[in-house]
Amino acid sequence: MKVVILAGGYGTRISEESQFLPKPMIEIGGGKPILWHIMKLYSFYGFNEFIICAGYKQEAIKKWFSDYFLYNSDVTFDFTSGDKMIVHTEHAEPWKVSVIDTGLDTMTGGRLKRVKEYIGDEPFLMTYGDGVADVNINELVNFHKQSKHLATLSAVLPEGRFGVMDIENHMIKSFREKSKDDMGWINGGFMVLEPQVLDYIEGDHIMFEREPLEQLAKMGELMCYKHRGFWQCMDTLKDKQKLEKMWEEKKAPWKVW
Repeated sequence: MKVVILAGGYGTRISEESQFLPKPMIEIGGGKPILWHIMKLYSFYGFNEFIICAGYKQEAIKKWFSDYFLYNSDVTFDFTSGDKMIVHTEHAEPWKVSVIDTGLDTMTGGRLKRVKEYIGDEPFLMTYGDGVADVNINELVNFHKQSKHLATLSAVLPEGRFGVMDIENHMIKSFREKSKDDMGWINGGFMVLEPQVLDYIEGDHIMFEREPLEQLAKMGELMCYKHRGFWQCMDTLKDKQKLEKMWEEKKAPWKVW
């Protein structure tokens, strides 16, 4: 089962970093971009074939993968015998990665439609290139297979960004941090999709989260896998710093490998 990762947006809300790199290439720990962390999660569960839907600064993604093998191997450069390079130890991942330029201004649905030929006529996994979680991918896939529906998305309960006030009869009783109990379930990505889902995407201008998912919901073909564990989207610089701190303190819940 292939893994499709949407990695083509501008990342305007984290422009401090995305002006230099596409958001999925922003590092959050171990000197590795968030895209690598997402791929490591899938790889831990045995899914090693990836289709990266690139767009904004897509050349940075391609260059990173082209250099990945060299950067993760022990090598000797022997200039005495014709600029020979000897690879001693390989530390690269067992991945097959296709980085596809899906356009600069293409919406999420359009990006999926553009990689249809790479997906083929089989179910596939899909997520966004800016969120990490400790989702059990095998449980997610089994849930989807048992449901026998066209699409399954992982619903998550995000942490609130702002504190809340407890109010009683117009009187403020207390201030507190917003908890997950104050929030509703949202789309956390980490989806399993049947190939027929792509038929509900008309073209580049379609946001996958709008017409296609709304249509599937109306048809009773959109299932919800409730993930109650860790999930964090990297929307802002504050989010990035939070994830980096978790990694540095060895308290990164998404690091299941």
